[in-house]
Amino acid sequence: MNPAAPALESEGLGIRFGGQVAVDDVSCAFHPGTLTAIVGPNGAGKTTYFNLLSGQLRASTGAVRLNGATITRLPPSRRSRLGLGRAFQLTNLFPTLSVLENVRLAVQARAGIGLDVFSRAARHRALIERAHAVLAQVRLQARAAVPAVALSHGDQRKLDVAILLALEPSVFLFDEPTAGMSVDEAPVVLDLIEQIKAARRATVLLVEHKMDVVRRLADRVIVLHQGRLVADGAPEEVVASPLVQEAYLGRRPGRG
Repeated sequence: MNPAAPALESEGLGIRFGGQVAVDDVSCAFHPGTLTAIVGPNGAGKTTYFNLLSGQLRASTGAVRLNGATITRLPPSRRSRLGLGRAFQLTNLFPTLSVLENVRLAVQARAGIGLDVFSRAARHRALIERAHAVLAQVRLQARAAVPAVALSHGDQRKLDVAILLALEPSVFLFDEPTAGMSVDEAPVVLDLIEQIKAARRATVLLVEHKMDVVRRLADRVIVLHQGRLVADGAPEEVVASPLVQEAYLGRRPGRG
């Protein structure tokens, strides 16, 4: 892949639900080694845009490209195999399986062995070792034997990130990764996201409401409002713009 080429891009991307336009003609490119925060008021279309990029929704108009290849009509599973990884706002786990087994299945899928829940763990020693290493990254190794359903909400979010890490995507989509997490739990996930960008030269997209998180992590901020892309630039410039102050922060120019 040309290093100057975007890893992920949307061109004229849009979707209608009946007569309502939820995402409207959004064109944006995202490059390796960058972290872009996507912000906007509730109902702005942020998660819907993520769903279009990752394949949970099919676009009404426009195109999605991953590493130059058009993936607009591919299902989420194919996009995942091509390197597009998504961590959801609501956790997407196998609740009755252990923490270790959830991650082991992701490692197994990445290795192309297949999702055989009932395969004997002894046959996949390397997969188990890799799964333990991923759990150590998210500080869940002590909870490896615990069923996912028994974890706290914060630990479930960490497990969701662990599964994403195990899949080793080149593009990471995080939808409010610290939502519902305690003050003590959130830094673990934020540190991981920083490490992903730095160590992997990955492309990271982050939907986030917390402006302190945006300022800490983002190289770039794009703003969606009523489904349209209304601002794109450095975090300080975008947050300070009159348009964002009114649309996102609810302030009119000239007022505190």
